[in-house]
Amino acid sequence: MTSSQRTLVILGACGDLTARLLLPGLGQLLSAELPSHPALEGLQLIGVGAEELSDEQWRERVAASFQAVSASGLRVAAVLRSTRYLKKDVTRSDDLREIFGACTGEPALYFALPPAVTIAACSALAVLELPAGLQLALEKPFGTDLRTAKKLNRQLALLLPEDRIHRVDHFLGKSTVLNVLGLRFANRIFEPIWSAQHIERVEIVFDEPLGLEGRAGYYDKAGALIDMIQSHLLLVLALVTMEAPSSLNPEELRGAMAQALRATRVSASQAPLSSSRDSVSPQPSRRARYTGGTIGSRKFLSYAKEPGVDPTRQTETLAELDLVIDNWRWAGVPFLLRSGKALAGARKEIVITFKPVPHLPRGFTGRAGPQQLRISLSPDELALDISINGEGNPFELDSVTLKTTFAAGSVGPYGEVLAGILSGDLTLAVRGDEVEECWRIVAPVLAAWKKDAVPLDEYRAGSVGPTGWHHRAR
Repeated sequence: MTSSQRTLVILGACGDLTARLLLPGLGQLLSAELPSHPALEGLQLIGVGAEELSDEQWRERVAASFQAVSASGLRVAAVLRSTRYLKKDVTRSDDLREIFGACTGEPALYFALPPAVTIAACSALAVLELPAGLQLALEKPFGTDLRTAKKLNRQLALLLPEDRIHRVDHFLGKSTVLNVLGLRFANRIFEPIWSAQHIERVEIVFDEPLGLEGRAGYYDKAGALIDMIQSHLLLVLALVTMEAPSSLNPEELRGAMAQALRATRVSASQAPLSSSRDSVSPQPSRRARYTGGTIGSRKFLSYAKEPGVDPTRQTETLAELDLVIDNWRWAGVPFLLRSGKALAGARKEIVITFKPVPHLPRGFTGRAGPQQLRISLSPDELALDISINGEGNPFELDSVTLKTTFAAGSVGPYGEVLAGILSGDLTLAVRGDEVEECWRIVAPVLAAWKKDAVPLDEYRAGSVGPTGWHHRAR
């Protein structure tokens, strides 16, 4: 046995996340033509769950997930031969001790579990002598509010140093992160105009035509605000607005993102500038849920009638949040974060709208803007609108769009996440203070919604959102 040997232990191995994302991601990683990756050589996989499964039944599940992404090769075959399953209660210290005893080499525990179970499992770990080289990986959401996030961070700090804790955000895969950073900091054309002096507004949107897709048990307790905006889009915002790090070292990168989040608050244009950053009115947030409708050939029930949904929870399926960033670079720029389900078409993008030129020489006619930079998050594409002289009449301006496609990564987001966990690379891991800042930003909105200070609007499935909301043109 060498020190580079790893055991990946998936806690919650029988869940949807494991079958749909984790195991396919592992299959991609194992079969990818990557440079030398010592952690993948001799990798052991152990699934842990509450179901009664034999090793053979578990192996069949793993094989099915690998086949779904056409995973093959010697490393795939080796993992399939050696993988095993343990039925254990991960909230019991004795069971966790037995799990560690089954590991070969340094273990990496992946908590594919609900937040409450993860917190209980971390409490059970606290009384154990932990194995050398242990890495912990936790799925979002990290806690259920600011208080529980702080509690979880305190528990984790008692277990391991921060550099061995991976708070997973698959939404920010390595390719996405590097695409945004490369665009901003490797091009002189963009960074000098990346500020309030030249940018009018920024929108980060993740609209999708999908519904619950069998996730009512989780989603109905979270809703669009927590599921997407708090967990993912605020981190995208940090990437877009952070100051330039001196390197891509994980601590420098995460430190710059945390600094941007610390300056972020919910917009409150009617509040005096001297007011507390956490003292805001609920007007800058909007929430809604879908009613019955049709998207393509698919018919949707009203969200309140979907199986597994408790209509009394008043869970939103569409959320919008208006934010401001209190620093020199972004003072006065409005930021819109939006995410929703069962909407007309997929729109997953960052939209930078530039201010119009201060003076257009008299004599030009036609359409001269607005100029926008659109960074698509799925698929990874880039589009820039510019104004040029129109065909036929050079005095008439027209808008054209320059487009390109970012290079795809060699594996999908979960393959990239697992590569980081197994090698101890924290580039894609969310730091504890970033988590707490994200919860701090949305806390006043959650409080206002809990008091019904913001109405729960409705929109038809397949529409662009509620009547009366301001839907900006793309």
